[in-house]
Amino acid sequence: MEEYRPYVPDITPYKDITLKAVIMGAIFGVIFGSANAYLGLRVGLTISTAIPLAVISVAVFRALSPILGKSTILDCNIAQTTGSASSSLASGLIFTIPALFLWGFNPSLFKIGTLALLGGILGVLFMIPLRRALIVKEHAVLPYPEGTAAAQVLISADAGGAKAKNVFLGLGVGAFFKALVEIFKLWPEKIYLKIPVLKKALLGMEPTPALLGVGFILGPRIAGIMVAGGILSWIGIIPLISYFGENLSMPLFPETNLPIAQMSAEEIWKNYIKFIGAGAVAVGGIIAVVKSLPTMFSALKIGIKDFSLSRQNAQFQKKRTDTDLPITVLGLGVLIVIIIIILAPQILGISTTFLVRLIASVCIVIFAFCFVTVSSRIVGMIGVSSNPTSGMTIVTLLGTSLLFLALGWTDILGMATALTVGTVVCV
Repeated sequence: MEEYRPYVPDITPYKDITLKAVIMGAIFGVIFGSANAYLGLRVGLTISTAIPLAVISVAVFRALSPILGKSTILDCNIAQTTGSASSSLASGLIFTIPALFLWGFNPSLFKIGTLALLGGILGVLFMIPLRRALIVKEHAVLPYPEGTAAAQVLISADAGGAKAKNVFLGLGVGAFFKALVEIFKLWPEKIYLKIPVLKKALLGMEPTPALLGVGFILGPRIAGIMVAGGILSWIGIIPLISYFGENLSMPLFPETNLPIAQMSAEEIWKNYIKFIGAGAVAVGGIIAVVKSLPTMFSALKIGIKDFSLSRQNAQFQKKRTDTDLPITVLGLGVLIVIIIIILAPQILGISTTFLVRLIASVCIVIFAFCFVTVSSRIVGMIGVSSNPTSGMTIVTLLGTSLLFLALGWTDILGMATALTVGTVVCV
């Protein structure tokens, strides 16, 4: 395994976490989390905020240095990490909680906050034993493109000189390009091309600086896979659905109003391709979980081994950059989350029984552990923005709902409980 040296050496006497960094990150999280939640409810997707927050954190800490004192790159890192976590929080909530309002449950802010808090705690606890296997050992395999870009912004700003100039030059060029499109309207932001020989086939392109930058970071292989998926959907599957469904006089499930012959390509994508994609995500998630089982067991084995060594030798010390919470703390944290879910009737649905909460807590732990691994691999390969949170939500809801169906919990309370399970898992 190739060893990578951290930018800040492990012998440097800096604090990894400071109060001012956490507070600044929380402020960033409130602002960007609110914006991401609005964006997700409006258009159905959220974006990663790691890169812009890396830039903003450097600028804010420098501007406030007369008040806050000198800040290190570690302060900026904690601030942007804390703030960018809001995008995952927003995704987990907006894909599930609105359904509770549509069903008339009207969950309180306290309940929504509790679900988000429990999901966030579980995600962090489950990621800790996997950190070494997925991030350290596979550093050369999983590029973590958005994390790498955010780190480069922080390093360049900290180093100053030519590196910082190149980063901010890129920001300026991107902003100028975006202004030409959105403010001056010199050309459309999205370009579509119909293919006459294929019925309802479309080719589209969105040449934005953000997508071009992400594609550059991802590299040709992974970017090519994403493009291939889009081409397969829009000039392959959609024309096939249109061809075989043009003689149907009745709507085809799940559509209930329009027959396929009267649908546009976008409507076919919305009513059918999204569900095909969800199924592909489900299968891909299962395959990823199965393939990751050795990684999971290896990471847990390493965690248990490290804990045993620390117990045997009181003087056992690890590097500042390679210190995890003890495995007992992780287990205790997971146990506390389970106990809270079981003993608090109002967290999962309304007036749920002890057995329902017990089964639901088991589902939460299993799905959360599996999807932490899946998410980390996907984020490592293609970035946070491409993490299929909605797909994982669907898989969680399907698995939980099938179990509830087998147990006979099919009323509206069972549905609400399954939905809150999905909320906790996908935060």
